[in-house]
Amino acid sequence: MADPIPDAVPEQPIGPSKSELKKRAKAAEKERKAAEKAAKQAEIAQQQAANEVDYSTDFYGVLPLHQSQSRPRRERSQILTLSSRDGETVLIRARVQTSRAKSSKLLFLNLRQRTHSVQAVLMVDPEKVSKQMVKWASGLADESIVLVEGLVKKSPTPIQGATVSDVEIDVKQIHLISGIDGRLPFSVDDASRPEAEIESSENQFNRVLIDTRLNNRVVDLRTQTNQAVFRIQAAIGDLFRDYLSKHGFIEIHSPKLQGAATESGASVFKVSYFKGDAYLAQSPQLAKQMAIAADFERVYEIGPVFRAEDSNTYRHMTEFIGLDLEMAIEEHYHEVMETLDGLFLSIFRGLKEKYQHEIETVRKQYPAEEFKWREGPEGTLRLTHREAVQMLIDDGVEIGITDDMNTENEKRLGRLVKAKYDTDYFIIDKFPMDIRPFYTMPDPEDPLIQLLKTVSNSYDFFMRGEEILSGAQRIHDPKLLIEKMRSKGVDPDSMKSYVDAFRMGCTPHGGGGIGLERVVMLFLKLNNIRRASLFPRDPKRLDP
Repeated sequence: MADPIPDAVPEQPIGPSKSELKKRAKAAEKERKAAEKAAKQAEIAQQQAANEVDYSTDFYGVLPLHQSQSRPRRERSQILTLSSRDGETVLIRARVQTSRAKSSKLLFLNLRQRTHSVQAVLMVDPEKVSKQMVKWASGLADESIVLVEGLVKKSPTPIQGATVSDVEIDVKQIHLISGIDGRLPFSVDDASRPEAEIESSENQFNRVLIDTRLNNRVVDLRTQTNQAVFRIQAAIGDLFRDYLSKHGFIEIHSPKLQGAATESGASVFKVSYFKGDAYLAQSPQLAKQMAIAADFERVYEIGPVFRAEDSNTYRHMTEFIGLDLEMAIEEHYHEVMETLDGLFLSIFRGLKEKYQHEIETVRKQYPAEEFKWREGPEGTLRLTHREAVQMLIDDGVEIGITDDMNTENEKRLGRLVKAKYDTDYFIIDKFPMDIRPFYTMPDPEDPLIQLLKTVSNSYDFFMRGEEILSGAQRIHDPKLLIEKMRSKGVDPDSMKSYVDAFRMGCTPHGGGGIGLERVVMLFLKLNNIRRASLFPRDPKRLDP
């Protein structure tokens, strides 16, 4: 019997070499030292954090929701007054337009109130301003509303980017009143930048288009330019009221819902009115005239005007603010024209004397030549319609002597007038009857009767070659009024109450209507009427 084969002896695993053991020991030692170092650093950091007490906790942070909880009656200051308050401690509420952290210990803020801004400095100061306070303020979003207390200090050099450039605020306290929920559609800085700067700069700036602005109008209106535009708009309304009140006018408020169109049915908004229809007023024309028939003598109104014209141009809107007036005539309709002229001159002078800061603010973004008008004994330039058309004909324009001028020809006439007479403001008198509303009084001494084109006692006022007022002597005789209504295709029975007002006796009268936004646009040369309207309405825009 053969001997049994012995079982195979399993191979013993070979252990790590001495060099491998040394490497492992070395790595373990390295890890141990790193862990000890990290633990020591963490311990030091914890000790530093414990030792670095935030001594400014009461001087910064988010305020509770303002619910009128208290009224400590602390005086609040306006940025525009700070130049004269060197050395004073002030409390201001403002928006953070921009912020710039220079280090963990130094922060610059540009604070804005309407058309004015000032630089604020927040710097670490033992026992007063902590690093935590600077860090928190550095995180404030642009356009946040803050309450800042600080010391006004004179600046040795003018501060760039601040309208109040001779002082700055050394911030002692800063609290957040209202933050930003979400992301801004564009920065106020981008919305304030002049077009020329965008085109000429080597930097790539964001261009904020007008539709983007209007879609986010609340942010757009915060720019210093827009704040200035609407201060000027408000000033025009004030100057309008002041002048007319001093000249014996009273303010009226006419209805904007009417039973018939006041001018042409093609440009009127029809609305449902219970079981019938009503129309939005195209002007307060009828009410003004009826007020004169009621012996009010001199009236004016500031209110909305509606035009259902599908005109998507830079100068048309479907709703705008009308500045209207009507007055009794003693001898001649030029009394009305001269009153209107005096009104405009008063407005222009008032803006120049009292609102130069706002005008200059707008010009920074929309550069324009200063608006010019004639003063002194020569007075405002007056041309007849025939003289104005002749100027165009002499300049090569193909237009009939009694034709109406389109926008292009009006602008061309404005350039010719500026070159010849050095004025941006002028009046055209004696328009052909064919191109005026039915209530316009014909000229009894018609120089164009041989052409069968009746001239009217009517006038338009122009700024920078664009019409800003249309007016005339009105027909106050019911028979002539009915005749003219029928000749213009207007049914007298549809406006019976208006016609009846003149059957009971009415003083000769005249007036005019001004578009507020158009005056603002042309005085400042904004180039688009939507820039002069708070929330513009046109055929394509009903929101916001």
